[in-house]
Amino acid sequence: MRVLASAVFAAALAFGIPQTNPVKEKKPMNVKKITPVLLVDHIEPILPFWIDRLGFTKAIEVPDGNKLAFVDFQKGGVEVMYQTYASVEKDAPHEMRAAARKGPTYLYLEVDNLDAVLTAMKDVTKVMPERTAFYGMREFAVQDPAGHFITFAQSAAPQH
Repeated sequence: MRVLASAVFAAALAFGIPQTNPVKEKKPMNVKKITPVLLVDHIEPILPFWIDRLGFTKAIEVPDGNKLAFVDFQKGGVEVMYQTYASVEKDAPHEMRAAARKGPTYLYLEVDNLDAVLTAMKDVTKVMPERTAFYGMREFAVQDPAGHFITFAQSAAPQH
């Protein structure tokens, strides 16, 4: 049967018979924005980390009873969202719910003043001490109160 199907396809190509699924020209897609959504048990412990230490504002919050189910932090053109596992379990399809608790996320934030971030994180345990990486970035990493890894980086090249 497979040989017959292959022969029919070859004949269709040879004789110019139109295919039933012609390849459509792909239009270019431009990504306008990408926003990480980090999953956590509780959002409330995250608030001081992003608001007080890093100066983000809470642009959106979605309550779930007396707790938060979702929050969106913004600063300039940068955005990061947090959602509780409980909210995902109520909201998402089964396949997403099953994968939600697989592990922490890693964020890499490029900043214009690493010293200011070091000052803001002075009493937070560094999971990666400050270093200059082989790719030219001065960086260090911490974990947020929910256990997600966040690396802050600034170009080590002299700023003009």
